[in-house]
Amino acid sequence: MDVEPGLCRDCGAHLTEAPIKYCPSCTSPRLLRHPDLLTLSIAHVDCDAFYASVEKRDDPSLLDKPVIIGGGKRGVVSTCCYIARMHGVHSAMPMFQALRACPDAIVIRPNMAKYQAVGYELRDLMSEVTPLVEPISIDEAYLDLEHLLTQESESPAFALIHLAKRLEKELGITASIGLGPNKFLAKLASDLDKPRGFSLIGSNEARSFLAPMSATKIWG
Repeated sequence: MDVEPGLCRDCGAHLTEAPIKYCPSCTSPRLLRHPDLLTLSIAHVDCDAFYASVEKRDDPSLLDKPVIIGGGKRGVVSTCCYIARMHGVHSAMPMFQALRACPDAIVIRPNMAKYQAVGYELRDLMSEVTPLVEPISIDEAYLDLEHLLTQESESPAFALIHLAKRLEKELGITASIGLGPNKFLAKLASDLDKPRGFSLIGSNEARSFLAPMSATKIWG
């Protein structure tokens, strides 16, 4: 029986054995397997709760706190961390509703200059992986990694795993990654396993994946 190609999402090790629960190199349970793992080349990289993540990076006392980025009581939520989201807080929510849902939240006014600076660093790291970067916003972009399909030592998926590691180590933020045959499916894939996710949607499974979805879930 053929074994699906696999990679460890933490160390990037290639998985050559039959399905296993832990990486034989680093013992991580975060394993990635997919029949098209080594042939898909269009990625969508989306940072997780970007503004809130930058604030938590700069103030470690906030790490286990619900953080909301937004204005005063008459304003709206710009974004919030995943702890706050567990309380029902979400982007564009009126602040008074957000504070009612999560009264212990730490509210921080947006610091766009700081976020923009980190966004430039993010873009630089992406550009080291491929010159074909299509920014969508300050914290997300499409990457065309087709040139890596001819590299024996580094597949697009392998390069993306190491990009995610660099984002965490050098910028102190995490990202969720989607890999597909086109931008549409790559973007859908990046939303499947947030935060710190890495998901793939191949051409052969696109129809069955899209069939049950509401039209409101499909962008474009």
